[in-house]
Amino acid sequence: MPLKIGLFGFGRTGSVVAKEITNDPSLSLKWVCRRSTDPSIPFASRVLGYTEDFAPFISFDEMDDSFLRTNPVDLVIDFSSGNTTSIYEKIAAFNIKVVSAISNYSSEEIEKVKSASQGTAILYSPNITLGINWLIMASKILKQMIPHADIEVIEEHFRQKKDISGTALKLARHLDLDPQEHVNSIRVGGIVGKHEVIFGLPYQTIRLVHESINRAAFGTGAIFAAKWLQSQPQGFYSMEQALQQSFKNRLQEI
Repeated sequence: MPLKIGLFGFGRTGSVVAKEITNDPSLSLKWVCRRSTDPSIPFASRVLGYTEDFAPFISFDEMDDSFLRTNPVDLVIDFSSGNTTSIYEKIAAFNIKVVSAISNYSSEEIEKVKSASQGTAILYSPNITLGINWLIMASKILKQMIPHADIEVIEEHFRQKKDISGTALKLARHLDLDPQEHVNSIRVGGIVGKHEVIFGLPYQTIRLVHESINRAAFGTGAIFAAKWLQSQPQGFYSMEQALQQSFKNRLQEI
């Protein structure tokens, strides 16, 4: 049977993720939760271009025990604008797993997510694209091989993005870099998201680059995470763990 999915958020990225979910025959989009709903557009399916009525819109105010009981899902994918962590404890009580792709959690919100993970499996990644998480893993390995290299992180995004990329901060943390000194931000129109890690050595430079050219990349990553998480017990997971385990499994098959 298809994995039943609930989606938080239907903005620029969330709507693209919804489309990717509906394109996957092993998944079933059951409902979409957003800040406000329009009675004239009750179904996400219509916005996505389908002629059938499925995946109704609901507001976060409607996300109560009664709704979760009558509209069960296996897993929630969160691409909302944030402030949804208080709901995680509620859905964890129904053994619903969560893939969270929120990029701007506060330390208090992270603790709420970790607390909810004591009751269900939660995978959190501020940038859930497969490529960026391979970039993080490759950067960590390369630093171990050349620990004395000069390292700089460059992140480029669309002009409207105000905060420093959560992914760039994660890269800096994994590479033991001070973000204020080693994370460089660029904001220009037309860029979805680009991250680059530069390793400077005498007589040579190594550049590791990942660029998202379409927001569908976030959907691909979220779907990968959802399928991996479905077989995991309760706990707090990262995309890196999912990739590492999948990589090890593939090596054993070779």
